[in-house]
Amino acid sequence: MHTEGHFGERIGWLRAAVLGANDGIVSTASLVVGVAAAGTGRSGILVAGVAGMVAGAMSMAAGEYVSVSSQADTEKADLARERAELEANPKGELQELEGIYRERGLDADLAHRVAHQLTARGALAAHARDELGHSEQHAARPIQAALTSAATFAVGAALPLVVAAVSRDSVIIGVSASSLLFLALMGGLAARVGGASIARGSLRVAFWGAFAMALTALVGRLFGTVV
Repeated sequence: MHTEGHFGERIGWLRAAVLGANDGIVSTASLVVGVAAAGTGRSGILVAGVAGMVAGAMSMAAGEYVSVSSQADTEKADLARERAELEANPKGELQELEGIYRERGLDADLAHRVAHQLTARGALAAHARDELGHSEQHAARPIQAALTSAATFAVGAALPLVVAAVSRDSVIIGVSASSLLFLALMGGLAARVGGASIARGSLRVAFWGAFAMALTALVGRLFGTVV
């Protein structure tokens, strides 16, 4: 029995979780910093932040659901076409499977035997895996992706909001510094779970978060001055 775990098995929920948490921290922290830079009071900052958190979580859920549903629809369409081809021309599909295995390095006799045995056990499954590249680990799961993104976005967005609410001094400094720390920790954790470089993951996420907050702070200061 194969019990070895692989990082690729986590890609379905990990991608949605990282995207949701990162977007929650960056977008909400940037919104808070931008509104604060415009000279808005603490209550107005918190109202804007909470509204951004709710809207962002719903947007992430809808976006992920639609996107991953499109992937699932494409996978189903490919399987339906493959099923029809197997019914119409089973011999040709068997030869196609043999050709795939020969291209991967098997000799003609072994490719012939492997193709026959796998076809006997499940022709559609063999073609889905070896011709179409479908796998259980990478299968599209729209509801899982939507719920994961919405939940992690809300958690990520709550972090700068809590800091903004309890900060006694400058909201901009408190939210910016804490959000960069949150982003670095989140990037490192995501990299660790995915088997990548922790330092690179942390720096990459923190850099884009700092850039987003600096840009929105500039916009808030300019528009706040004009208004």
